[in-house]
Amino acid sequence: MKVGVVTFPGSLDDVDARRAVRIGGNEAIALWHADADLKGVDAVVLPGGFSYGDYLRCGAISRFAPVMTEVVRAATDGLPVLGICNGFQILCESHLLPGALIRNDHRKFVCRDQRLRIENNRTAWTSSYAPGEEIVIALKNGEGGFVADPGTLARIEGEGQVVARYLEVNPNGSLNDIAGITNERGNVVGLMPHPEHAVEELTGSGTDGLGFFTSLAAAVLT
Repeated sequence: MKVGVVTFPGSLDDVDARRAVRIGGNEAIALWHADADLKGVDAVVLPGGFSYGDYLRCGAISRFAPVMTEVVRAATDGLPVLGICNGFQILCESHLLPGALIRNDHRKFVCRDQRLRIENNRTAWTSSYAPGEEIVIALKNGEGGFVADPGTLARIEGEGQVVARYLEVNPNGSLNDIAGITNERGNVVGLMPHPEHAVEELTGSGTDGLGFFTSLAAAVLT
């Protein structure tokens, strides 16, 4: 399987994401923000970082990148898309996911190992996990607080669109301790923590994030 990883100006974790794709058993394809071409990939990852310097608002400029025109079109047709951290922000700005990410409630950048609970394992990116499975992966953000209006939040909760929830501590003030969500179809997932930093034991971060990349094969093949 070919998994495209988009590089925007200011992306930091695109190389890490491509490495995680390869460790997960797939072929990583580099995609450039200015090219309206997905190169025939089977899935797309929008990596973490500070796309376009986070000017205006995190992800607000990236949504207008030529590559995102194709990502939005393909995701609407069912292409699996994973947005990690800044990628999550871009997905919300592109209206592929509901809600928004705002500045952390304590107004400080946070970097820590974060415990999560997988709430929904029926998405293209989480089927390798058991329902309720707890994992620990790195979290690093300054604008990671997930918010939505009461009606949208109730719908997300009611339809089981929460993919992962923070445990032990809420690091950024996200409503309902939400760490990640999916769209109704389950092919688009946004996650604030970084699974690509926990894919092999050699780095000392464990392999709890690997499931986000091994899940993809089963989703596409079915």
